[in-house]
Amino acid sequence: MKVLSFGELLWDIIEGKAYLGGAPFNVACHLSKMGIQSSYISAVGSDKLGQEALRIAKRYGLDTSYIMTHLYLPTGKVDVYLDQEGNPKYTIYENVAWDRIFLREDLKSDLLRENWDAFCFGTLAQRTKSNRDLLFNLLSHLSCRHVFYDVNLRQNFYQREWIEQSLKFSTILKLNEEETVILSELLLGKVTSRQDFCRALFSKYKLKIICITLGERGSLVFDGYNFYNISGVKIKVKDTVGAGDSYSAAFLFSFLSGASPEESGIFANQVGAFVASQSGAVPKYHSKLREQIRVFKCQQGKDNQKFSSC
Repeated sequence: MKVLSFGELLWDIIEGKAYLGGAPFNVACHLSKMGIQSSYISAVGSDKLGQEALRIAKRYGLDTSYIMTHLYLPTGKVDVYLDQEGNPKYTIYENVAWDRIFLREDLKSDLLRENWDAFCFGTLAQRTKSNRDLLFNLLSHLSCRHVFYDVNLRQNFYQREWIEQSLKFSTILKLNEEETVILSELLLGKVTSRQDFCRALFSKYKLKIICITLGERGSLVFDGYNFYNISGVKIKVKDTVGAGDSYSAAFLFSFLSGASPEESGIFANQVGAFVASQSGAVPKYHSKLREQIRVFKCQQGKDNQKFSSC
């Protein structure tokens, strides 16, 4: 399986320590850890942080061919403050490398020749017109089985127009409880129930699945016919940075492997809870989680004869 992701690549500064991140980047890293061929489109500066970002991305197994280097713009940084419950608040700096994502024409041609199982993106990287132009141009021309849109609103870096345009291309939408309220007001003009919100978006866009994460209470998955209320996993929260991103990756991985929307939601809850119980957005997986991933691979291998080790 091959997944292409687009978005910010930056350093989260948490309690004085630097962690490489960016929501779509975290998704791409988890997909790679789960055994998917994962490629990332972004940009870094020619500074030490940029060089280190590329080194770590390669260590995670990402294809970094589409991460460009700017000569004059610095690598992105974000100051992250964790409240008493471990929930993050962000100060995101502007005029950084990922604000000007670009691709050489030969690389763009390479992307368009591929058949991708999924394309993943969010909202934050759309804060510049040049990024939006590139993103929607790619979405208009890429060959993808699924387009996964993780809304992932940050500060005031979003507009109704960007979200509506993103939804036009999307087959799987993921957002959290707070974002559901914001989008309900923004797109529907009023706050509705989660069920009415999902039905309204399905009636307007070509969505196949909507996932709404509910923190410790689990998540809600809608496939156009059924709502699946998936219970949360009890954990001691270390920090929630990257937990939602790991949910996205786990849902997409299991769904692409042939699991049902409900099964994918259950697995995604488990992975998201595990990440929230650890430090950092992409921690080392424990043995039980690795075994679950192996089982999904085996099932996908039986269907497509791709994993000969099962």
